[in-house]
Amino acid sequence: MNKKCVLITGSTGLAKELIKIYAKNNYNVIMTYLNHEKEALKLEKEIKEKYNINTLCIKCDISKEEDIINLKNKVIDTFNNIDILINNASISIDTPFEMKTKDNFMKILEINLVGTFLMSKYFGDLMFQNKSGNIINISSTNGMDTYYEYGLDYDSSKAGVINLTHNLANHYAPYIRINCICPGWINTKMNENMDKEFKKQEENKILLNRFADPSEIAELIYFVSSDKASYINDSIIRIDGGKKC
Repeated sequence: MNKKCVLITGSTGLAKELIKIYAKNNYNVIMTYLNHEKEALKLEKEIKEKYNINTLCIKCDISKEEDIINLKNKVIDTFNNIDILINNASISIDTPFEMKTKDNFMKILEINLVGTFLMSKYFGDLMFQNKSGNIINISSTNGMDTYYEYGLDYDSSKAGVINLTHNLANHYAPYIRINCICPGWINTKMNENMDKEFKKQEENKILLNRFADPSEIAELIYFVSSDKASYINDSIIRIDGGKKC
């Protein structure tokens, strides 16, 4: 039986946990990186040797259409098709409102929202031709109702991802299931140097009084993409430990 194939944008933070869980479950894995080549290649080597799967690790700026076309061509050459696309890669630039610029705002939109659109378009079309596929977009509770003025550009982009999910689900029906996961705070490397007082304040807003471990988010994403969740479609799923009223 041929292994299924998953494409995950990114290779650090949550992406790293996703890559590991799919490799562990016998998927061939395609991962992308932009600035963390050494870490990505190390992770690729690790999972390839540990799980005996085929992998592809490619530098790709998802805000650039030519990079995505190149990625698609390499994927077709290597695997012919993919079964799952996880649009995970995103950035944030937290600054006071007065310091925000149009260039920074556009950069965030181009990666977080336009990049998700382009990846979904090129690989969604490929899946649709094969009448089978699964796309999971990673948004955030910041795109729903957890607003943060320093990251209003990030929040806006993640709200757009939610709307995009609904439209893509309609466009690619009935052959591709498309869902959106909205995590709250996650204990990733990005948050390691967070101000301790600020972190405590944020934890106190969560019913479980802690940030999520990346593996907890990855497990949910894996389930939603699996055959066990075959009737979950066009859904926006929140995972944030519970929000205090």
